[in-house]
Amino acid sequence: MPFTRIAVRAGKPAAYRKALTQGIQRSLMETFNVPEDDIFMVVTEHDGDNFFYGKQYLDIQRSDDLVLIQITANATRGVAEKKKLYAAIAANLAESPGIRPEDVFVNLVDVPKENWSFGLGIAQYA
Repeated sequence: MPFTRIAVRAGKPAAYRKALTQGIQRSLMETFNVPEDDIFMVVTEHDGDNFFYGKQYLDIQRSDDLVLIQITANATRGVAEKKKLYAAIAANLAESPGIRPEDVFVNLVDVPKENWSFGLGIAQYA
C-alpha cells in the first residue's frame, strides 16, 4: 500500500538504487507490516542544478549523497510506529548501500484509505 519516491543525485549505479529500494521495503515490512509484494517505488536522479537541500539544517551535516525519501501510506499508524520506520530505514540503508544516517531524509505522507486505486479503476481499500 505505500507508494515511495526516492530522489538522489545522478550518477549512482543501478545496484545502489536497487539497494535503496530493498532497504526501504525491508523497513516497511519490519515496522508497518507491509507484505513483501506490496512494493511501489520510483527512483529519480537529479543533477546538481536540480537537487537542493539544507546542508546543515537542524545541525545535521548532510552531503551530496543525501537521499530524499517520500512515502505515501494509509493514515493508520501512530508516532511510535513512524519513529520505528525512520530508524529502520536509516539502519538498513547504512548497511546497504552504505549511506550515512545524516544523509537519509524521510517524509511520510498520511492519506485516507479511499485515496488509493491499485488498478482496474477500483478503490480497493474504500
